[in-house]
Amino acid sequence: MLIRHGKNLTYDRPNQALATIAMIALAGCASTSSPQAARVMPVAPPVYRVSMPIPAAVPMKATAPTQLVSTINALRAQFSGSVGIAVRSIDKGWTVASNGDAKLPQQSVSKLWVAMAVLDFRDSGRLTLDDAVTVTREDLTLFHQPIAMMVKGDGYKATVGELLQRALTTSDNTANDRLLRFIGGPDTVRAFIQRKGLGSISFGPGERLLQSKTAGLDWKPEFALGNAFTRARAQLPLTTRLVAYESYIANPPDGAAASAIAGALAMLKKGELLSAQSTSYLIATMESSRTGKQRLSGAVPAGWHFGHKTGTGQDLAGRTAGYNDVGILTAPDGQSYALAVMIGDTPRPVPERQALMQSVVASVVAYHRPNGGG
Repeated sequence: MLIRHGKNLTYDRPNQALATIAMIALAGCASTSSPQAARVMPVAPPVYRVSMPIPAAVPMKATAPTQLVSTINALRAQFSGSVGIAVRSIDKGWTVASNGDAKLPQQSVSKLWVAMAVLDFRDSGRLTLDDAVTVTREDLTLFHQPIAMMVKGDGYKATVGELLQRALTTSDNTANDRLLRFIGGPDTVRAFIQRKGLGSISFGPGERLLQSKTAGLDWKPEFALGNAFTRARAQLPLTTRLVAYESYIANPPDGAAASAIAGALAMLKKGELLSAQSTSYLIATMESSRTGKQRLSGAVPAGWHFGHKTGTGQDLAGRTAGYNDVGILTAPDGQSYALAVMIGDTPRPVPERQALMQSVVASVVAYHRPNGGG
């Protein structure tokens, strides 16, 4: 609507003002153009679109079989000792864990992280499995080290691949620690664990220092020869050994949670940690392991595959600081499960420990549903 103020025109609505200006402009054009040009063409009304982002679908959390949860909890509750159990379905994503967040001694389970760090070096071109590595008397550690029999004179000439095979399939301590030093020591493995986001997994100082401190000793090079370590440990007062043992159990420098280990194994299987070539190599090597045949492996049925790594700690007064087995169990239909049974401290005899582990495998097999099943 027009409102006259002296010689000026104003409008009570801005839109009316714009419309009037447009009409004046058109009229001006019409006065200097042909009749056809003066014809005002209709203008289509603007179309307004309001776009709103559609939230991404949130994947439903996989639910573990209720009966399997009950069974795993019951198995742990009935066992005398400090135990952590974790089962992860690699294909469906669910996890069953009982005391799965407790950090318990890994012992030789930690050789897995050394192997992964070595293969990570391989993937980045920093080494090959054919690289030569010499093992000398100064490299010897203690306890299980079959390679020590081959170290003579100037040392034993090996390769990275051979040391990996020995460390994983026979749990050779010297082969493992030589690889560890070859890639830069414990900090290299710790950096790998952190970079890959493996969670609640610690890596200790190496076999020599770890075992010496657990026994209440300071490492000496002569401990690597014969049974010198065992003799020195036996000469310690029982109270000294008990204090060292309890300290290790309470806060193991190589401690890891069963749930974190199962998660890391699932990542390995899915190809999230190493190249496809290195992933296949590591899993195949784990499947050729010759240790712990009556632990988890003892209940693996025909047609299933199982690749694993064991770990066993020192005994004291009928107790064992770490009796473990972890691995990847694959069904005939291709579905896989990551398993971790960590017995951090127990007075129970070995057959009972093995029975616990075998019961975990048997439970997973019993509740397994083939592809296409429920």
